[in-house]
Order: sequence, then structure tokens, then C-alpha cells
Amino acid sequence: MRLEPLRQSWAARFGSERSGTPATGGPTMAASEPVPRAPAATTRMWTGDRRRRDGALVPPAKPTSYYGRPIIKPPPWKVGLIGAYFLCGGMAGASAALGSAAHLAGERELERRAWVVSLAGLAVSPPLLIADLGRPMRFLNMLRVFKVTSPMSVGAWILAATSAAAAPAALSSLTGRLPRLGSLAALPAGLLGTTLATYTGGLLSDTSVPAWHEARYELPFVFAGSAMASAGGASLLATPPPHSEPARRLLLVGATLETVASRVMEHRLGELAAPYRVGRPGRLSRAALIATGAGAAIAALAGRRRAGGAVAGALTFAGSGLERLAVLEAGISSARDPQAVVAPQRRRVEERRARAAGAPPART
Repeated sequence: MRLEPLRQSWAARFGSERSGTPATGGPTMAASEPVPRAPAATTRMWTGDRRRRDGALVPPAKPTSYYGRPIIKPPPWKVGLIGAYFLCGGMAGASAALGSAAHLAGERELERRAWVVSLAGLAVSPPLLIADLGRPMRFLNMLRVFKVTSPMSVGAWILAATSAAAAPAALSSLTGRLPRLGSLAALPAGLLGTTLATYTGGLLSDTSVPAWHEARYELPFVFAGSAMASAGGASLLATPPPHSEPARRLLLVGATLETVASRVMEHRLGELAAPYRVGRPGRLSRAALIATGAGAAIAALAGRRRAGGAVAGALTFAGSGLERLAVLEAGISSARDPQAVVAPQRRRVEERRARAAGAPPART
């Protein structure tokens, strides 16, 4: 019996085993074609718990998530409200420190205006926070318990304590009454103001959001510089030139610290700094850099004149607000990106394995 005619008719009707299925357009690869393989000792692939050096070429897996959903839940904050809260709270804290220092130095004109700026920021901060929380009782419930391990609880208490200390110091300076009470409250208000100006950086760093957690070493300095720049800018706007020199210096120091810390942060993060550089966060960050740099330059060259100080103060204040919005937007963007969530975890796993094996960790 001859089988060759049967094979030919079968191949014509249903397709050859070697050539795929023409009726359905399936993939075609002759059985004699070799499977592409990597040269020896060029790739390492996992087989169970053992590695082999000679394996088929496989493209690196790209981290993804279930049906494209975020791996971690992004913060449910309203970015505009929280950004304004961070800006006003930081400005109020740094202004309280400036008012306390001016009180000790005997600069009464600058002291009064610094306390006014601090009181304005402290008055606006709780309503902004309550507007984001949704109900006033949620803010009051945060004051029922003091949890050292919760930056949000600590921050609520810092805001309340700074307000309680700054109010008598400011009222005494503005009215001239109860000078002893004002002097007693000025120093605690200044010390608490420094914590109010920086705790928000610790609050963001204590989350699982990659762009914030991985930047935990620099974020407090970024927020401290931003608070100093905004406080110096606001006081420079409100204080006459003969008495505004300390505010101008505070603006220059704060703008320098904010700019340097943010650049160092992005350089150290490497590929993880992508949320700070692309999209809306990148545009906000570049605008903040331009506004802060221009404000600092004008303050250095023409800050001793009324018009120059006003322009420098307004630009620096705007740059401080834009920088905080950029940080918030970058964090929310990274929380939605599986690559940004998984890459730091993989790196830490590789570093632990390398330390356990006594080899230097691989650099990514």
C-alpha cells in the first residue's frame, strides 16, 4: 500500500505538520529550524532553585499587575488641598522660627510681620486639612490619641501645639500687652515651628509610595528648604527694606537648600526618579526650579529694594508651592506604575542575596 498519495492529499487539505495550518494562518516554522539559544556563559536562567548558564533567550519580564490595576492603592488625597496645606503649614512653621529669632535679636518690626505670616498660615492649615478629610470630627479624632509611630498623628499634634504657642507670642508682639507671656511663648513656638516645617517630608516618606519612600533621605531637606524659602519670601513681601535683611537671607538659604536637595534626590534615585521628570509632575518640577531660581537671583541682586524684594518674595513663594505639588503628583503617579513599585523590591532582594553570598550587589 502506498502512503505517499495519502500524505500529499492530507497536507493539501489540512496543512503540513511542518508548515503550520494555512486555513487559520497559524505560525510557521520548519521542524529542522533550530531554536535560538544564547551562547554559553552569557545568560543565567532559573530552573527551580538552580541556575543554568546555557538557556534559551527569553526577554526580561516587565512588571505588570492584575488586569492593569495598581499594585498599591494611591493616596486618596485631593492634591490641591494637601499641596496648599503643606505650603501654608511649612510657611507658618518657618515664620514662627523667624519670629522667635527676631524676638531674641530685638528686631521688633520684622518680628511682628513674621508672626502675622505665621498666624495666617496656622489659621488656614486646619480648614485645608479638614476639607481633605471630609468632616471636622476626623481631625478631632486624630487628636484623641498620640501615636509616636504615626506621622499623621504626630503632625496633627505638632500643628495644634505650634498654634497654641504661636498665638500668645504673636498677640503679645502685635498689641504690646503681656510681654512676659509673649517672651515665654516665643521660644517654644519657634522650636515647634521647625518641626511643623519638616514633618510633612517624614509623613510622605513613611508610606509605601515608591517615589516618596525611596526619597526618604532627601525629602525632609526639600521640604525644609521650601518652608524657609516661602517664609522668607512672605516676610520679605510684608517687611520694609530697612528691616527685611534676615528675611532675605532666609529666602536665599531656603531656596538653595530646596534646589540642591531636590537635584540630589533625583540623581540618587536614578531610574526611579522618572515620576519627577515626566508628565505633569515633571512640568511642575521644572516650573518650580525656574521660579525659585529667579526669585533667589532677584533677592540676591535687588532684594534690598522694595520692588525687588516684592518680586523675589512672590516668585519664591510660587516656586515653593509648585515644588510641593510636583512631589505629590510624582508620588501618586509612581503608585499607579507597577514598574516603580516592583523595581525597588527586586533590587532589595538582590542586595540581600548578594550580601548573603558575600558578593557585591549588582548595580541597576
